Amino acid sequence: MAAAAPPPPPTPAPSAPTGLPDSDSTPVGHPLFARIRLATPLDIPHIHKLIHQMAIFEKLTHLFTATESSLASTLFKSPPFLSFTIFLLEVSSHPFEKDLNFHSQSFTPIERIFNLDHSLIDPEAETFKNGINGDVVVAGFVLFFPNFSTFLGKPGFYVEDLFVRECYRRKGLGKLLLSAVASQAVKMGYGRVEWVVLDWNVNAIKFYEEMGANVLPEWRICRLTGPALEAYRDAI
Repeated sequence: MAAAAPPPPPTPAPSAPTGLPDSDSTPVGHPLFARIRLATPLDIPHIHKLIHQMAIFEKLTHLFTATESSLASTLFKSPPFLSFTIFLLEVSSHPFEKDLNFHSQSFTPIERIFNLDHSLIDPEAETFKNGINGDVVVAGFVLFFPNFSTFLGKPGFYVEDLFVRECYRRKGLGKLLLSAVASQAVKMGYGRVEWVVLDWNVNAIKFYEEMGANVLPEWRICRLTGPALEAYRDAI
């Protein structure tokens, strides 16, 4: 009788995405200090401006009706990660001052140093200055919330929006934002992170695939909104 074939070697676990600086990176050249923290109600004016810029980039300004008031009436009503949650991306040319107001039991701010080849000019620095300290400006955000996979039997995160302002793109900051969401999902025992991408945005599609995401062309978005949704007010 022939000997049984040896079992196949175990499949190696996928590694974390590369290209992100370590937490103990040394600043050289033209360092850009980046911080991801939980947004607060005080950040709503900046968040509103970021959403508007995103609508312009996506050529969807005709759908943009959000106001600072509508955001304030909806966001920050539940503890982080249990409902709508926003990570805010801030950058500075100097190390961040320690601010315990941004620390919580649920999340500790993430800080990284990106060593750039050239100094970066932000034409909107004054507009997006956070008004708290130094030259810290808001560079982007990601908004996400829990969903549930019946197939996995586990919750996950759905990313509604991820946006980095134009002058800060292609530096690794978008990867840092999405990695922060994915890392939080793993820490909470969640099964997956999902989002959608516009089919014409080939740069974003390539970026997501390089981060290990599967783009699922066989799925289509179905949406009820506006008059089509209002028609159901008295349907039942």
